[in-house]
Amino acid sequence: MATFPVINLERLNGDERTATWRKSRCLSNWGFFQQKTPGLVLRESGLEKGYLIKAFNGTNGPTFSTKVSNYPPCPTPDKFKGLRAHTDAGGIILLFQDPIVGGLQILKAGEWIDVPPMRHSIVINLGDQLEHGKYKCVEHQVMAQTEGTRMFISLFYNPCSDAVIYPAPALVENEAEEKKELYPKFVFEDYMKVYAERNSRPRSQVSRHEAITTATA
Repeated sequence: MATFPVINLERLNGDERTATWRKSRCLSNWGFFQQKTPGLVLRESGLEKGYLIKAFNGTNGPTFSTKVSNYPPCPTPDKFKGLRAHTDAGGIILLFQDPIVGGLQILKAGEWIDVPPMRHSIVINLGDQLEHGKYKCVEHQVMAQTEGTRMFISLFYNPCSDAVIYPAPALVENEAEEKKELYPKFVFEDYMKVYAERNSRPRSQVSRHEAITTATA
């Protein structure tokens, strides 16, 4: 069974620096990872500094939102799911997990993998707007637990509603044309309408990028 990747940035200043940077490649391999100590590992993207801010800017700048969640104990977890499988529609999501009670799982190669609770760490998730041939948004869910109340805080960094979203040219310039067409340009607000309409269906049954092409045709 695969193990959920954890990056400890304190090791960047020691003998484990090379191994730590190598581990940061989970950004493209997983789209979901847990990070100990502050700081965001994005060096491998190859994009110029500030590119994401410009891409999400629109007319009023990127948006930020916060969600505080509470999952009480469930006596019959076999009958209920804390939160059904889904991907997040936006850009980057920072999750401050409960340090004791778990339940979060991600889907990797057809297998649901537990994201362990870890004190003083941040779970970083890539949303739909950062998915293309190199980076992937990841389907995840929350399983109900019989013991302990799970609390966590989610911070969302999303594009402005009128921002036009498309893959960074530098990341797709060597891709075949048919692959480029999988990720067409669209306005984020239009994408959110499609997301709301189709999010009740499993991701495996929905190509949201195809859906937005149809909706804006």
